[in-house]
Amino acid sequence: MFLSPDISVGDYSLSPDGATIWFTAAQQGRDDLFTVPSAGGSPSRVLQGGSIAAARPGPGVVVFSKSTLTAPAEIFRVSSEGKDLKPLTHENAAWLKDVAFSEPQSLTAATPAGQKIQYWLIKPPDFDASKKYPVVFLIHGGPQSAWEDGWSARWNPSLWAAQGWVVAAPNPRGSTGFGQTFVDEISGDWGGRVMTDIDAVVGVVSKMPFTDSQRMGIAGASYGGYAVNWIVGHTNRYKAAVTHDGVFNLESMSMATEELWFTEWEFGGPPWTPKARAQFAKWSPHLYAHNIKTPTLIITNELDFRVPVDQGLQMFTVLRRSGVPSEALVFPDEGHWVLKALNSWTWHEAVFGWLKKYL
Repeated sequence: MFLSPDISVGDYSLSPDGATIWFTAAQQGRDDLFTVPSAGGSPSRVLQGGSIAAARPGPGVVVFSKSTLTAPAEIFRVSSEGKDLKPLTHENAAWLKDVAFSEPQSLTAATPAGQKIQYWLIKPPDFDASKKYPVVFLIHGGPQSAWEDGWSARWNPSLWAAQGWVVAAPNPRGSTGFGQTFVDEISGDWGGRVMTDIDAVVGVVSKMPFTDSQRMGIAGASYGGYAVNWIVGHTNRYKAAVTHDGVFNLESMSMATEELWFTEWEFGGPPWTPKARAQFAKWSPHLYAHNIKTPTLIITNELDFRVPVDQGLQMFTVLRRSGVPSEALVFPDEGHWVLKALNSWTWHEAVFGWLKKYL
């Protein structure tokens, strides 16, 4: 939307007089609140921190939703100048006072080429720096998305850390909020620079004095599932893996997904074109599945038309044929996400149980 600053714009709303556009934008792992004159000009950041959404301006104030990695969304108000921030709701206060959180840290790791990769590090509650903890790396989907300082009822890093693990959530190439070039550099390169970025974070975190590099796990969904499928086909350093609705066979997925345009955009054309075929041959995890030794939990859903159910079942078949410890969890009534309450309970029990078994 703007040349400067180079940020990823989210939702927006007009001021009552139409003179100002209020908008949210991802920046360095957070969704901040900005304004820009409707007539044009440079945007100004009004408020920073957490994940801000649905800003609605009124006379002299703006009302919005805000969450963090340790607090679900509440409604806030702030003056047009970014002063006098005030919560208007306290819907989660009753249970939050009885829950222990560790304050997330926003850190960076450098790739061999010097690219700085931001990641979130979340330690277990009652963290003891003298102990060694297992580590779980969470890979986000999209791939044009990001781990942000916001609450989630599905993949909640704080809940994962509460299982007794150090959790690292990297924002590698393709992540929003770090400039458009950074976002674009994953297209056509799904197993390339992004993997170098993830490796940089893994390298730093695995050497921290309180992490156990012999007990590391990895998990992801959608593109994050693709990344897990790719990574475990190229290294045996992880003791356990969880892949949820992850792309396994790029060629077959490209002709079954509801998002036909997506694979064509990412890989340069329909699957029968030379460029796309070359990309599939280069980046499809199924071509490296014979190398997998990591115990892997595969989750796939029958109503997922984005990454169809056969993707997970293909991987499960290969791992079973190869004698790799593996289980498949298939939800017949879920799509790309697991949204129903009892299904979510089952999902979390299966995922956490699998990782605890091996970590």
